Amino acid sequence: MTTVKIGGVPEHFNLAWYLTLKNGEYKEENINLRWEDYPGGTGAMSEALRTGAIDMAVILTEGIVKDIAEGNPSKIVQVFVETPLIWGIHVAEGSDFKSIDDLKGKRCAISRYGSGSHLMAYINAENHGWDLDTDLKFEVIQDLDGAVKALSNGDADYFMWEKFMTKPIVDSGVFRRIGNCPTPWPCFVIAVRNEFLEANENNVKIILEIINNTTVDFKDIPSIDRMIANRYELQLEDVQEWLTLTEWSQSNLDETTVKKVQEKLIKLDILKKPKPYRDIVKNI
Repeated sequence: MTTVKIGGVPEHFNLAWYLTLKNGEYKEENINLRWEDYPGGTGAMSEALRTGAIDMAVILTEGIVKDIAEGNPSKIVQVFVETPLIWGIHVAEGSDFKSIDDLKGKRCAISRYGSGSHLMAYINAENHGWDLDTDLKFEVIQDLDGAVKALSNGDADYFMWEKFMTKPIVDSGVFRRIGNCPTPWPCFVIAVRNEFLEANENNVKIILEIINNTTVDFKDIPSIDRMIANRYELQLEDVQEWLTLTEWSQSNLDETTVKKVQEKLIKLDILKKPKPYRDIVKNI
């Protein structure tokens, strides 16, 4: 049996992986798929791919494109979630900030440099015409728990994270959401370490077939909304809204999108130079 280590955020987007693991579908194909939660998100998973701590990752598109362009020896093999990620822009409930414009020049909490929360802060700043050199300041907080502490203690001023995952924190009166910032591209892709992919391409294909068979009909699973609400402690109506906004994918990332992501990262001075499509994406 081949052991495959895969990482992803412990969020509702990844419930399909839990279901296929629970059903023993990979073991039936002689694959021992080992899932590991990465609450620290894309930056932590990029590092784990580089060090070989994991073989595969379900990871934010902009984060892994940037890291592969900067030398991460991995390839994107498929889009996992086709629709954009809606990033909520959050402040502490008791803060004086009322609008996104009030956050200009203030301290943004990020999980780590190179993470989605870091890169999307630049996208948000550009959307509002801020000076990217002087109007962005960062505090590294590791994960969602760190963000709660930082905003509550006044160690950071605002925090960007997927709006449905943070909704319970907003509902409980810890955070206040003052705006949203959707990604300008599909949000999650599946990436694989080159060394592992070269030696195990057929196993990777089988893993993709299994997960795709679940995601293609994901919304039709009986009581899927209640299952998500219970597992991730979300309100049922929020889950139902999220399901209407979310589409999974069974295709790979196209060349136009890779070009768009790299051009945006270069414009924001996050990436120095682009890499060719073939160096970032592999169709298997």
